Amino acid sequence: MDVIDPNARVVDLVGLLTVLNNNYEGKADLYELAMDLGIDIDDMMPIVYTASYLGFVTIGGGDIIISDKGIQFINSNIKERKRLISDSIKDVEPFKTAIDLKEFTLDDLLSELERRGVQNYNSPQGRYDLRITLAEWGVYSGLISLIGEEEFRVNE
Repeated sequence: MDVIDPNARVVDLVGLLTVLNNNYEGKADLYELAMDLGIDIDDMMPIVYTASYLGFVTIGGGDIIISDKGIQFINSNIKERKRLISDSIKDVEPFKTAIDLKEFTLDDLLSELERRGVQNYNSPQGRYDLRITLAEWGVYSGLISLIGEEEFRVNE
């Protein structure tokens, strides 16, 4: 099941794709990339997996390769980047479940995710992580709107 990692941020996606495209001609060894960026590979993997789930990169054999969609993202303006993210997150959790619910509170979404077997937000800080993920990816891209303190609506 594809789930946006709570530790992945949009700014991380932009940075990863930009460095991969501009400094590595679109393909790099994951370990070498992490070393060159000066970060632990374990700290880099949340955005690598998220970028893969969203279709912006492919990973395999220890390499990361920017996809055509990733190149399109890099070459787009902010409005187009938001649209690409919005379209891409629809098929990954927690957004797949959010779309099914249409309007929901954090508690509603947490309960439904747990019922569907999504465990990524089932921790003491899971509620906070979910709220950040919804804002970071969903509200930023325009897929979701915050309509109350902890109430959200899907914009479709």
